[in-house]
Amino acid sequence: MSNPAIPLNDAPSQVRDLVVIGAGPAGMAAALAAQRRGLDVLLLDEQPQVGGQIYRSITETDGQRERILGADYVYGKSLAGQVRASGLAHWAGASVWQIDPDKTVHVLRNDRTIRIETRSLVIATGAMERPFPVPGWTLPGVMTAGAGQILLKNAAVVPQVPVVLAGCGPLLYLLAAQYLRAGVDIRAVLDTSAGTDWRLAIRHATSLLAGWGYVRKGLGLLREIKSAGIPFFKDVGGLRIDGDDAVRQVGFTSAGRAQQIDCELVLLHQGVVPNTQVSWSLRAEHRWDDEQLCWVPVLDGWGQTSLPGIYIAGDGAGIGGALVAELQGALAGIAVANSLGFGASEDGAQQRAQIAQHLRIRPFLNQQYRPKDEFRIPADEVVVCRCEEVTAGAIREQVQLGCVGPNQTKSFSRCGMGPCQGRQCGLTVTEIIAREAKLSPQDVGYYRIRPPLKSLSLAQLAAGV
Repeated sequence: MSNPAIPLNDAPSQVRDLVVIGAGPAGMAAALAAQRRGLDVLLLDEQPQVGGQIYRSITETDGQRERILGADYVYGKSLAGQVRASGLAHWAGASVWQIDPDKTVHVLRNDRTIRIETRSLVIATGAMERPFPVPGWTLPGVMTAGAGQILLKNAAVVPQVPVVLAGCGPLLYLLAAQYLRAGVDIRAVLDTSAGTDWRLAIRHATSLLAGWGYVRKGLGLLREIKSAGIPFFKDVGGLRIDGDDAVRQVGFTSAGRAQQIDCELVLLHQGVVPNTQVSWSLRAEHRWDDEQLCWVPVLDGWGQTSLPGIYIAGDGAGIGGALVAELQGALAGIAVANSLGFGASEDGAQQRAQIAQHLRIRPFLNQQYRPKDEFRIPADEVVVCRCEEVTAGAIREQVQLGCVGPNQTKSFSRCGMGPCQGRQCGLTVTEIIAREAKLSPQDVGYYRIRPPLKSLSLAQLAAGV
């Protein structure tokens, strides 16, 4: 129940009806839905303002940046404004570094640790970019498209040298269009998808018509890129980034011809995948999604995990986009209110119907922008674990020596034990082992994620005791 006697401060221990982790569209919607039904809610996020990655810095942007980033970004102003107007308890700069089985949340904030007890938990940590291990991807001058967009949203920082964008998926086209509006010199777009697969489009004709709004946006971005005269290469393969101490050149094949482009900056992207580090640390049940080629948590119709009282909403539950995330967040907030006995029980039918409508186009997108095997399961010489500099070949050798899963690679080579804790290599390691051992990714499994989920010092830990 609500406990108004607990002040909103950094006391070493807090008690809440609901804690929401992540202030993107799913987290904001979940917190608002629960608060409106009378729950005592605390919204946690690492960033200084609400918005998450998709609406990053939305409360502090200006008109010029809004024009560059587009209407879908500006839409987030409304949701962020509702959070601000609601008086919702929101802790910015809060890093969740551990969650106990009883749902106690341990947070690092203002250089001290705080323990928060909660009756329910909504995890809304969103997505992360899929690893894109190609030769040279660890060179200075190689970034992800998501990192480029963060710099644009946070501080209006754009490349000052010509840039090459390489990969596949809607975000790659969106960033290219945003960079064009910002006056960035784009040397080329290297699209690793094969272009429009008309046979696939015909098979998914009904879904494409139902999701025509998404199709129209995608076609508009492509027109914007191509009308600017940007060299656009389709069905790119054999991608490699060359240079000694920094990027000097990108090599690839397209339409059966070898190509080379001189450049100093390359942005890579081949889609996003659920950020499941928190749910893995809780030992929640997960399954391998053969369509999205990633791990997703097993959830019920409300977004509840295999652990009672713990919900996941948004792209962390499976990639669906910002509007789906917002609806899933609202559904989770309603579910928590129902479970704790706040107000009349609601069935969430409206949210489910809208989610289903938005997701109708997803099977087509999953196939159209399915990352090629060569960019997910790299050649032997390619570094897979950037933190510990472990190559794909080393992992294959470990399999031949008896390694049966990602956890064993830690013993063989410290793979997955660096600062990123497997975020950048986990999916790749699972797929390499599965291919080499002739197993399914489901049988191979994933890293056993342990706290701390975020780095903290002994001094910070001691400051909360």
